[in-house]
Amino acid sequence: MLSNIIVATDGSEASERMIECVHGLARVGSQQATLIHVFNVRDVGGLYGSLREFMLPKLEKQASVLREAGFKVDVQTPLGIPFYEINRVARERSAALVVVGSLGASLVGDVLLGSTAHSVLQNAQLPTLLIRLQIIQENGGQRCQAACQDFFQNILFPTDFSDNAEHAFLYLEHVVRETKGEVTLLHVQDQAKIERHLKHRLEEFNKIDTERLEGMKLRLERCGAASVEVEVPYGSPTEIILERARGTRFSLILMGSQGRGFIREVFLGSVANNIARLAPLPVLFVPAVR
Repeated sequence: MLSNIIVATDGSEASERMIECVHGLARVGSQQATLIHVFNVRDVGGLYGSLREFMLPKLEKQASVLREAGFKVDVQTPLGIPFYEINRVARERSAALVVVGSLGASLVGDVLLGSTAHSVLQNAQLPTLLIRLQIIQENGGQRCQAACQDFFQNILFPTDFSDNAEHAFLYLEHVVRETKGEVTLLHVQDQAKIERHLKHRLEEFNKIDTERLEGMKLRLERCGAASVEVEVPYGSPTEIILERARGTRFSLILMGSQGRGFIREVFLGSVANNIARLAPLPVLFVPAVR
């Protein structure tokens, strides 16, 4: 299901840290990796040839890290618009997953997604794994570290029971079959939608949605999950997901990229967009079937 992956890189130290995380995908059957660095046609102009020659040794160094982890690797250095070229190469390679890194908190305290990562996510046609990178101040200098201990040790799966969430759940089942990890199924009763006119039905909603989650729990247990927990809190979906993510319990968030009533041309819904920007964990976004 995830045997062939695309790994987007800019050749930097930050992307080196991201690539060191990719070996964890071998646990879910990833075997072939295409390492891609897109030279943005808007920036490089006639310098493409010389910039490519400069970048190739860095890319080969990163490719060797993937090969040492057991991947078959090829390197692509197209000239074009990054998200378009990544999607094109993914189609040509029949890839199942795109891996991209993004910065966390910047040195001035802002939270950055990064223009390339953002455009890749907004235009992605495949499940996309966002690996969080952080710049750390240390001994008067800086270093970059990635959040990737073990992707699949303990997964948080937020769901709104939409078609996209059910599609994402199929990926979760595959991951659990391969890794036998722990899972928490989370459905947040959206306070903004319920509080004013539907609060009197909250107990009814909780009962219905808990039964739905219990059915999903049974499916995961049949896949071999080490443990499955069910949570149905009340509040803001974004805030509650981020609250869970900021603890030390979870290793990955796996979720659909769109909720109910999604806009077909946009990959990230409002909740998913906030999780992409703010969650300190790796996030695997699964797009709706289009």
